[in-house]
Amino acid sequence: MPDSVSRRRRLTLWPRSLQGQMLLAIALALLVAQSLSAVLIWREQSERHFFVLVNNAAFRLMGDQMRQPGGPEFGGPHRHGPDGREGRGPDAPSASPGAPHGPPPPPDDLFRLPRPLRLQTEATSPQRPGDKSRPDVLKALRELLETQGVTPGPLLVVQRDPHADPLVEPWLRDLRKRLAPIGWDGDPQLIVAAMRRADGSWLTARLIVPPTERQQLLGLLPQTVLLYLLLVGAVALILRRLARPLRALTRRVEDFARDRRLDGQLEPEGPEDIQRLVMAHNLMENRIAALLDEKDVMLGAIGHDLKTPLAALRVRIEAVEDDVERGRMAATIEDINRSLDDILSLARVGRPSDPLEPTELSALVADVVGEYEDMGEPVTLEEGARMVASIRATWLRRALRNLISNALRYGEQARVTLVRQGREAVLTVADDGPGIPERDIERMMEPFTRMEASRNSTTGGTGLGLTLARAIADQHGGSLHLANRVEGARIRGLIATLRVPLVNVDKGQP
Repeated sequence: MPDSVSRRRRLTLWPRSLQGQMLLAIALALLVAQSLSAVLIWREQSERHFFVLVNNAAFRLMGDQMRQPGGPEFGGPHRHGPDGREGRGPDAPSASPGAPHGPPPPPDDLFRLPRPLRLQTEATSPQRPGDKSRPDVLKALRELLETQGVTPGPLLVVQRDPHADPLVEPWLRDLRKRLAPIGWDGDPQLIVAAMRRADGSWLTARLIVPPTERQQLLGLLPQTVLLYLLLVGAVALILRRLARPLRALTRRVEDFARDRRLDGQLEPEGPEDIQRLVMAHNLMENRIAALLDEKDVMLGAIGHDLKTPLAALRVRIEAVEDDVERGRMAATIEDINRSLDDILSLARVGRPSDPLEPTELSALVADVVGEYEDMGEPVTLEEGARMVASIRATWLRRALRNLISNALRYGEQARVTLVRQGREAVLTVADDGPGIPERDIERMMEPFTRMEASRNSTTGGTGLGLTLARAIADQHGGSLHLANRVEGARIRGLIATLRVPLVNVDKGQP
């Protein structure tokens, strides 16, 4: 039971209407599309930043050699600062690396290191504890240098916490102060690329990688929300225009299936395709109504042309002197009348003339059972809850009588129960007969069908009792189901279950 409840709850998360399902499908498709777009954009930006990083590192390492042909590798002098690191020549600014230089740079240059920090010459390897090796950048940098005709010496590429670098940390602290008014609280990445020279010194390039991927992904969020509002809103308007005439058509079909006679025609509206559907339904409805009218005329003719001669024949057989022969003739006429009544009832059940009326089902069932009890038939009724529904009492009585008569004819006794299950009234009639083989249960509710092997054909009727009962149940929006009552490994009887929906139950009733 908990599994079925949870399964129903999961199913209710998916909307049942066409409009809701299409809106949800479009929203999910848009979410997937935006997610893929964000991943592709992030991947493209990551690749672009990677190649920019490699190109900048290669440009700085090669550019220093080209700009300083008389340097250590070529035998020329270099300028060194107090800490033993090499500057960029006479144009290098004298201000400290962390201090601002002149007016603030443009936004694109916020994450650009000052010139004195971009390229340094160090006597020893620049690698420090805590640095993270970047073999991907190292491989790409080596390949790029080789393609430019440079045979690099030993290379080193690491990723370092910018706060752990004594040269970059003052600049980063100043950058955070400058970006604090706009709410920036992220730190860029510091990549250190170094190449060892022939004299054993290291040419070190420091590169800043701004944290732009996260900002770009966050920038997609308002774009996604805007697309959701625009696309889902537009689709909702279109679906509403489609769903309104479809809902009207559905109500019309339901009303026609219930009452079979409707006044007026459904007005076509909506797109041209929907209008054509509504017009086709109107034509089909008119055709079905005409066929039903023809059927009523035919049934009236059958009732008049057959019952009248049978009544006259019943009078004439009274002149037969042989009592046995006269009794047989009267029984035959009675069988014909009974079969004719069943055929006419089955034909009219789909188009009843009497309206639906609020009826107390427990009282109706008790009255029918009381009729059999007055005749001394073994019919019992179990006490059940009171319930009221809008039904056609005459037809439901007929269905119940057919079920009880079948139970008495083939099962010797009938046990009737009436219970409420959710929004349905469940009426069961059980007997103690031989039951029906499982393969023949559905066939037994077909017209003019009798089980000759397990049912006594001499006492059987026309084979329309169960068919008529099922048609009456369908007329009320319910169902009729047959099942064998099995105890142990043997069939102990048959259970007929008739369900009627309680869609119009009085709110004051339990």
